[in-house]
Parts: sequence; C-alpha cells; structure tokens
Amino acid sequence: MLSVSSLKKSYGSQVLFEEVSFIINPGERVGLVGRNGHGKSTLFKIILGQEEHDSGTITVPKNYAIGHLSQHLVFTESNILDECCLALPLLDGCWKETYKAESLLHGLGFHDSDFTKSPDEFSGGYQIRLNLVKLLLTEPKLLLLDEPTNYLDIVSLRWLARFLIEFQGEILIVTHDRAFMDSVTTHTLGIHRGKVRKVEGQTEKLYTLIAEEEDLYEKTRLGEAKRRKHIEKFVDKFRAKASKAKAVQSRVKLLEKIDVKEELMDIQDLEFGFSYAPFPGKFPLTVNSASFGYEEGNLLIPETSLAVGKQDIIAIIGPNGKGKTTLLNMIAGELAPVSGQVAYNDNTKLSYFGQTNVNRLNLNRTIEEELWELDPNKSRTLIRSICGAMMFEGDSALKKLSVLSGGERSRVLLGKILLSPTNLLLLDEPTNHLDMHSVEALIEALESFPGAVMIVTHSEEIIHRIATRLIVFDRGTVELFEGSYEDFLRLRGWEDEDEIFKKERKAAQSEYEEKKNSAKNQKTAQKLNKKTEKDILEMESLIESLNRKLSEATKSGSTAQIQEISLKIHSYQLELEKLYSSL
Repeated sequence: MLSVSSLKKSYGSQVLFEEVSFIINPGERVGLVGRNGHGKSTLFKIILGQEEHDSGTITVPKNYAIGHLSQHLVFTESNILDECCLALPLLDGCWKETYKAESLLHGLGFHDSDFTKSPDEFSGGYQIRLNLVKLLLTEPKLLLLDEPTNYLDIVSLRWLARFLIEFQGEILIVTHDRAFMDSVTTHTLGIHRGKVRKVEGQTEKLYTLIAEEEDLYEKTRLGEAKRRKHIEKFVDKFRAKASKAKAVQSRVKLLEKIDVKEELMDIQDLEFGFSYAPFPGKFPLTVNSASFGYEEGNLLIPETSLAVGKQDIIAIIGPNGKGKTTLLNMIAGELAPVSGQVAYNDNTKLSYFGQTNVNRLNLNRTIEEELWELDPNKSRTLIRSICGAMMFEGDSALKKLSVLSGGERSRVLLGKILLSPTNLLLLDEPTNHLDMHSVEALIEALESFPGAVMIVTHSEEIIHRIATRLIVFDRGTVELFEGSYEDFLRLRGWEDEDEIFKKERKAAQSEYEEKKNSAKNQKTAQKLNKKTEKDILEMESLIESLNRKLSEATKSGSTAQIQEISLKIHSYQLELEKLYSSL
C-alpha cells in the first residue's frame, strides 16, 4: 500500500501540483493520466526518491518493494538468460527458479534460441524487455510502469496486459495507449490543473466527472458574476442617497461574502487537420514484386505486391524487428528496393512521418523557421496558427529545435505535414510522444481524412478503429489481409500467442458461427426474402474464396492478380452490405 499526503512540487514560480493526496490500496491497478507536462513523470520520480518534493509525505509499509521499469540499458552478462537471472536469488552459487526467467522471456517475445545470445545483439526495444523481465523477477509489491507500450509490439502488449491483470501486487502505470490502460486498471488517477483525483473505474469515468465539474463551475461562476454585477450596479446607483444607506450597506456586505471565481484557463490540445490534395485516380501507390535486404541473399522484405486504393487505411502490423519500418521506408523512397518497384501515380502527394524525417530537422532553426521553410510564400499568421495547433503558442514558436525534447520535435514534424497538401499519408508510430488527448485527436483526424493512409502502429485501439486492410508480418512472411483487425484476430490470430489467446480465438470463432446460424434461423423464421438470403450466402462464400486466392497471389507476388482480386473483394463487400441492408 502506498500513501501520498499533501504533496507539492514546483519549479521556481511554476507550481506543477499541490495538495496531492491519494492511496493505492492492496490489489489496485491504477492508471495515471494527465496531459504532457502536467507532472506524471515527475510524480513517478518523487515516489522513487529520484527527485525531491517541496512538501508533503509519501508513506510505504516496511519491506514494501517498489519496482520501476528502467530505460537505462546496462548489461553485464554474455547472454540474455544469465542477464535476467541476475534478478533471481542465488543458492550454492546457482540461480534459483531459472524457469521463471525463461517463462517471462517467452511471454515477451523471446525464443529458446535467443537465450544464448548477447543482450547487445538485440534492438533497443528488446533490451527494454530484458529490463522488464529483470524487474518482474524481483517480485515487487508495487510496479511503476512509465510508457511501457512505447517499446513493445502488439503480441508482447497482449501478453503484458494479461500478465498485469493477474499480477498480485499493486500497479501504477502511465501510458498514452488508453485502450491498453483501460484493459488492465481498476482505478484511474488524474493530474488536472495542479490537483489529483482518483476514481474507481476507467479513464472515461474520470474524464466525464472532470467535464461535469468544470461545466458546473463555469455555470456557477457566470451566475455569481451576473449577480455580483447586479448588486454593484445597485450600490453605485444609490450610494449617495441617504434613504438607501441601509440597503446599500447590506448589499456591500453581501458582495464581501460572494467569492470571485476565476475563469478556468483553456488547456491546450493538439489540433489535427490534414490538408487534402484531391486525387482523381484509383491507386496513388502500387508495389510490384518489391523486396529489400541489407545483406545480399538475405531479404528482410520478401517480394511484396499491393495496390493502395485512394481511401484505403492500411495498418502495417507485426512483431518488432521484422521489417515494418523498413517496408514503410522503402515505400516512402527512403530505401531503394533490391528488386521490383514502388510506383506512384503522377497525382500522388506523399507526406511521411518517420524517425528519419525527425532526424533531418534543422536544429539551428526556430520552430517557426522550420515550418516556414516548407513554403516561404505562406503568411506568418498561417505559420503561427500551425505552431499553435502543435502547442507552440506565442513566443514558444521562436524556440530553437536544438532545445526541444524528442516529443516536441515530433510535433514539429507533424506541423510540417499539416502544412503540406497530401493524399497519401505514411505514418511510423506517430503516437509515441503524444498524450491520450493528442492520440484521440490524431485518430479523429485520420478517420476524417479523405485520402489513403499507411500506418505502422502497435496500438490495437488505432488498428481496430481505422484500419480497413492489413499488412501482416507474422509466421516469417509478409501478407496482405483483406479485412478488419477484428476479422484477423478471429480468423487467424498471431503465431506467437500463448494457448490462452488461441482458446479465446476458437471461442470467438464458435460464437461468430453461432451468431451467423442464429441470424439465418431468425431470418427464416421471419420469412425474409429467400432470394436475398441465398445471394448473401453465395456472396459470403465468394468473398472467402477470393481471400484465399489473394493470400496465394500475395505469396507468389503476382501484382496483376493481387490488384484484380482486391478490387473484386472491395466490390463484393459493398454488394454484401447492400444485401444485408435490404433485408
């Protein structure tokens, strides 16, 4: 159990938060939310003793171990299994319970063949996972997790969510992935306007409560201001009249009792709105048997073919290190394919958000100058409005890029994309440096964008909400999947998921079939149109057959077939929707 009482933290004259009090009770899993810069990471550091607070107390029971996921990567052992076992107790010179380390490594995406490899052979994301394994092996009573979703792929996140739900201690977690947080937490703790509020339940409950309270506050403030103005008008009018002296004095005393409520300051959010360049064709992009590898004879991207429709939203998904970003870089022209080609329509206007682009920002420029460089003919008013939309208002737009954090530089790059009319967006993990409110704004902007989108993301919420097609890195292949992420999980699922997820998928498949059968029986009982029913069954069968053919065409790299089959599937799905709506 962790108890925080009357905590205050300020930097000079800026008060980050004050009078912060809350308790994390046994078994609670608490999500910590708040906009960027409002103090979430600072609160973590204070709890860990890494930063001093101005006043207040933090109380923990004796022998109450607090574990924190460190992003400081220092490894001393020659292989990852030994490195992780450093967190286990020793018995007669040997580590006890090595199987625990092996089980956690498996859960986070490592294979038996990886156990003898050096930690230095793995990417930064996988090295973070090693730190997570070492942390979990210490069996802390309270887990502090600061943005763990930034470093894990979808499969690992699904495993981690299940692990955290079953964790026997307490958890305090910060993540911009709202769906992930809501799936594992029992309570939500919000930092808002320098104060903290804790509620039982998910983030929606907290945000609704805050909105209702602020709405009531504003209505009360306006009502009291109106009442005060009316009283002041009476006092000013009759102050000089002796006959009204008693009434005036009474109202003066009343004014003294009415608190003057300050107007709530607006809290700035990112304001996304991508500028669309009209596209008269059908396919802004086609990939024809394109492949890529850094070493001769060792292809990271096998021959891949696809046609991107003018309104497609394609999510590129799969485990880390398999080539998702490489594929996007190849499509964006950052890397040249070793075979095949990536072809753009003459009317395609491409905008690309990726790490290589962030690194190319001119650090000697100000934010305003970097945006203006795109088009010197733009007015300063427009440039400043884009700066403001990216949360660089007023003189903040005059900051040099060299002094900005990684997250702030990412916002500058997003601002450059907003300035550029586009009909094809390529986005590589655009949410890593955004808070929940900004992520939601980005999702809504993508939902309303009329052009094509290709996005690499580990956020299942984003994939569920916006993806119409998938490019899946799994089972050693790159495959185009025609359908939603829900369809993918139900019909196929991930190769490396444990048996529990496989059982859930089978159960979902059975439930789906039961619903289909039930729907068919109900339609029959209601004597619905027989011909329409027959047409629906035939169309569903035809679509399933075409999906199988599409999978085969993808593996064989037949571009012409892929384009032809994809168009047919899209057309038949529209017809199927019409048939259902006619019942």
